[in-house]
Amino acid sequence: MATTLQDLPFGFLDGTGFERLDARFNTCIPGPERVERLWTGARWCEGPVWFGAHRTLLWSDIPNNRMLRYDEVNGTVGIFREPSNNTNGHTVDREGRLVSCEHLTRRVTRTEHDGSITVLASHWQGKRLNSPNDVVVHSDGGVWFTDPSYGILSDYEGLRAESEIGACYVYRIDPASGEVERMADDFVKPNGLAFSPDESLLYIADTGASHLKDGPRHMRRFKVGADGRSLSGGEVFAECTSGMFDGFRLDTEGRIWTSALDGVHAYHPDGALLGKILLPERVANVCFGGPKRNRLFICATTSLYAITLNAKGA
Repeated sequence: MATTLQDLPFGFLDGTGFERLDARFNTCIPGPERVERLWTGARWCEGPVWFGAHRTLLWSDIPNNRMLRYDEVNGTVGIFREPSNNTNGHTVDREGRLVSCEHLTRRVTRTEHDGSITVLASHWQGKRLNSPNDVVVHSDGGVWFTDPSYGILSDYEGLRAESEIGACYVYRIDPASGEVERMADDFVKPNGLAFSPDESLLYIADTGASHLKDGPRHMRRFKVGADGRSLSGGEVFAECTSGMFDGFRLDTEGRIWTSALDGVHAYHPDGALLGKILLPERVANVCFGGPKRNRLFICATTSLYAITLNAKGA
């Protein structure tokens, strides 16, 4: 049941609310909590990543070729990097370094502690990548990323070009050798990805419906082998009920908080759609942050939103 005006007893934004589809969703929302808009002014917000040591959030404004920085302490937003090579998704590795997917340069990079940039991947089997999109880091140091073609389809988020690989895959960068290995090859447009809290599962979204009639708009679930790199399974975990899944993250209970056309959808590990956090803009990606890691930051088209949950990021 969607939340009505009368259900929201204090300050709220037009177009926001909750759709409660499963009783288990009620425990995720503390009391009369509401969505806040922290900033607006982008063309397409993407790839939020939290740095707990200095309580800041970085994210991409892809078409504007810049990365923005939100300071939770004083509420200010400023430019972190411009130009940014049309960066898209980001994550933090186990050493606290920023790992980024760049559409313009078609590579995955790491920003070192001194500010220098190391290229982690730009080619596979001698061919340039398409346009790395989203990225996660396994506890063994392996860097996993998706490589759809969005950054080379036009000049809007990168630079129009032909795909040298001719397909869109999921890859892993070996932490020791730096070798780029193809891990999954049966996606149309692999997009967001994230591990379960114990890293036994890997979820990957396919947004093939963006450019293919009746294409996939679902999320798949793979089993991760004991070696931390082999995959099996890959069955469809959930079909998006509004638009397409893009980026997502998991909480410590294994629930998936994913972007969609009408807001953020919350899924139980059993596959049930628990509920929705409704927003007035299409959502691209989310991440957990804040001192207790229970603050869900939401990148939605032009704006950065946030909501405090009874859930902590994994």
